[in-house]
Amino acid sequence: MTYITVITFLLYTGIVAWYSWYKTRSIDLNSSDGYFLGGRSLTGVVIAFSLLLTNLSTEQMVGLNGQSYATSMVVMAWEVTSPIALIFMAFIFLPRYLKTGITTIPDFLEQRYDLRTRQIISVLFLLGYAVAYLPTVLYSGALVLDTIFNISDLFGLSDFNIILIMSLAIGITGIAYVVLGGLRACALSDTLNGVGLIIGGLLITVLGLFALGGGNLVEGVSTLLHKEPEKLNSIGDSSSPVPWITICAGLLFNNLFYWCTNQAIVQRTLGAKNLKEGQKGVLYAGMFKIFGAFYLVLPGIIAYHLFNNSLSNADMAYPSLVIKVLPTLLSGFFAAVLFGAILSSFNGALNSSLTLFTLDIYKPIFKPNATDKQLVKAGRIFAVALGIVAVIVSPFILYAPSGLYYYLQEMFGFYNIPIIAAVVVGFFSKKVPAIAPKIALVVHIVLYTLSKFYLGTLNFLYILSVLFPVCVLVMLIVGKIKPREQDYKLYESGKVDLTPWKHAKAFTIVMVVLMIAVYVLFSPLGIAA
Repeated sequence: MTYITVITFLLYTGIVAWYSWYKTRSIDLNSSDGYFLGGRSLTGVVIAFSLLLTNLSTEQMVGLNGQSYATSMVVMAWEVTSPIALIFMAFIFLPRYLKTGITTIPDFLEQRYDLRTRQIISVLFLLGYAVAYLPTVLYSGALVLDTIFNISDLFGLSDFNIILIMSLAIGITGIAYVVLGGLRACALSDTLNGVGLIIGGLLITVLGLFALGGGNLVEGVSTLLHKEPEKLNSIGDSSSPVPWITICAGLLFNNLFYWCTNQAIVQRTLGAKNLKEGQKGVLYAGMFKIFGAFYLVLPGIIAYHLFNNSLSNADMAYPSLVIKVLPTLLSGFFAAVLFGAILSSFNGALNSSLTLFTLDIYKPIFKPNATDKQLVKAGRIFAVALGIVAVIVSPFILYAPSGLYYYLQEMFGFYNIPIIAAVVVGFFSKKVPAIAPKIALVVHIVLYTLSKFYLGTLNFLYILSVLFPVCVLVMLIVGKIKPREQDYKLYESGKVDLTPWKHAKAFTIVMVVLMIAVYVLFSPLGIAA
């Protein structure tokens, strides 16, 4: 660790914090829309970078590069196929969300089904964030920052203690953003950090290729292409982390949940000033996701060649590569950008959690007549409490049996499919009653749990491929047996303008073509060429 690294880190982090405060000083943070949805004022560019930064954090940069280090480019499917789900979001989910004027996904589920469904789903989200997502974000962030600043060696701290201390520092900063600035402060800081993350991430790839070629970029690319070229193959077989056959089934359903119903992600789009800006933000994010493979997956392959497959822990591939190739002058800047990415994911989940707790649990159960000011206060208190729990749990991720990214996705599998099934069936059916999603949830959890005991070696994406149609079928059967007394009609709130973006379809076509091109590039055909 050098003084230059520390100074550039603090300088960039301070600039981002000041900018976020300056831009949010006029927002009324004592109103629900102002605090939870940024005053419904977010533009397309802000939404796009906020989506990217909420999604892109160290658990993804470390986890995906670690998986590619251990396997191949096949794991880029998590990134490159995401635009398919974002297209569904832009054209099917978002127009309906904005039409109803909802603040949370469970809010829609109450409109469509009943209050109990809303509360059950809110509790599932909160458990997922508290037990798996937030602690994992803190854990992976602590690993990366400790690698860059070398704090554990400097003070002689154990892995457990350094993760706890670093998680506490990240947690305090993240809680401050959420408590003092609400969604808009988080979204604006994401915009600045989003630019830095993409530039810095691509720079690591380029510098890694220079290092691989002994200072020669062309040699580095040649080594990457010709030394174990099978590492560049993105077409996975049945034994791969992402089997090819699951891309249009289990992986698609997983992505639909994440990008279309996951509160931490969707809340960014619910803050759009109108449908046009919301669609812009969602589709811009999809375009960036196509090229995510070049800084979220390819560096893992470069690290594999550069370190001759000598790392004992695959999740250390990316941090080790950053330390090896990044000049000292830039290390503080990139550490600050990574810190911003960590905060973004932490803030996004924390902001969504307090929104879910306040509007879906606290208000309807404990204080139905609460004022906006009281709701905001309750949300802030809950954010602090949840942040503390996440900090305490984070060092125990050390003992998790599987890699970070795969572990997270498997944990989401316990509840993601019933949620996306409930929303989809809710959109396109009029007769399915409130009891249906509850029955589907129980069926899913039982079957998914049994699959862990009796089909433990089978990739969980195969399980999701089967369980989504099962959940939908269960709900439709219940709807036939015991239909609603009155047909459901989508509520229209009139809160925002619903005029769509006129270039949305053309932009989507270009995006799909580019997505296919990237897959061709990292296929046996592209590698041979």
